[in-house]
Amino acid sequence: GTAALIWNELIWEKVTNFIMNQSKEQRILNFVLQNAVRGDPRSVVDTIDKYCSQKEWAMNVGNEKGLILDKTVEEVNPSVALELGTYCGYSAVRIARLLKAGARLLTVEFNPEFAAIAKQMIEFAGVQDKVKLLEGPSEEIIPQLKKKYEVDTLDFVFLDHWKDRYTPDTILLQECNLLRKGSVLLADNVIFPGAPEFLKYVRKNPHFQCTNYPSHLEYMEVEDAMEKAVFLG
Repeated sequence: GTAALIWNELIWEKVTNFIMNQSKEQRILNFVLQNAVRGDPRSVVDTIDKYCSQKEWAMNVGNEKGLILDKTVEEVNPSVALELGTYCGYSAVRIARLLKAGARLLTVEFNPEFAAIAKQMIEFAGVQDKVKLLEGPSEEIIPQLKKKYEVDTLDFVFLDHWKDRYTPDTILLQECNLLRKGSVLLADNVIFPGAPEFLKYVRKNPHFQCTNYPSHLEYMEVEDAMEKAVFLG
């Protein structure tokens, strides 16, 4: 799995970027703009999956783990959701299409280039009225959620950013009183590339009830999993 990722991310991608004079993320967006149906989030998600499984690997949650994400969102039926790590907007679109009327998703992206791509992706999918893209580091944005973005508590949090931020950001969510009894956290890539500190933290914490969902790394046969942690208050 590591060798495949190194090949995809460091060698093949850099060569292609140089030849085509654009980023992989821009190529994904262009493929969607040319092949997906405007205003149809399902079509956008399916088109990204097609590109990433057939042309170039990318770190979206992907189709297999996407079903776990869908099921969790449907079970929680959140009014206010938070995503940490927007990337190209794949999971933001995937989550937003399942939100009830009046519900909203705040999605946080540190990389300005990714944020610009995601903004276009979200608008093309027609879910911009449900999604607010916040650009900057998660550790700066989380403490602003209550006052600046009028968040009381979060019903659902999807962690899919830097793996070493999973634990400190979970602690920060608690310290900022953003979790209520029943708030659900879902963390991606807990096996590959792995988030051992996060697993240790939530599984040994009496305030969380955890469920593990074995799966595979997006668009690969590499073993991975998602971890659901329900906040018990």
